[in-house]
Amino acid sequence: MSKRDYQPAILALGGNLGDRQANIVAAVEAIDATKGIRAKKLSPMVESFAVTMAGVDESKPNYINAVLRVDTRLKPKKLLRELRRIESELGRIRVERWGSRTIDIDIITYADRVIAKKKLEVPHPRAFGRAFVMVPWSMIEPDAVLPGHGSVATIAESMKNDVWVVQ
Repeated sequence: MSKRDYQPAILALGGNLGDRQANIVAAVEAIDATKGIRAKKLSPMVESFAVTMAGVDESKPNYINAVLRVDTRLKPKKLLRELRRIESELGRIRVERWGSRTIDIDIITYADRVIAKKKLEVPHPRAFGRAFVMVPWSMIEPDAVLPGHGSVATIAESMKNDVWVVQ
């Protein structure tokens, strides 16, 4: 396939169990090794307090997160299936929504597509309120725009103190 068959996508990766940084690196390697996906640019990793259904929970292990820009030939639903496969291979067990996990990989944007399905919403409906997505994304794509919400850099600026860069 030609280069124009590839679509850009932004993925958010994170986890708070096990070797958090190694899990993100392993996920990026697995994503890049998947046929039809090319990892293009990984943000710096950031750390933040755990967010649960009830809000910030400092009693839970902190999360490490990063944002990855990929180019993909996979359609959105197939991309999601491959990301879920990678999560499972890296030890992700889905017990509770917003629970602790080894790795979580979300599709934040997929080209300029807007998708509203039961198992896939793009752009990600909560990305604009998540410092652990917006801040690292702004680090690799300062001119990016989150459809429906505006400048990623502007959004990130308002929440930059909610995460800290991992050295």
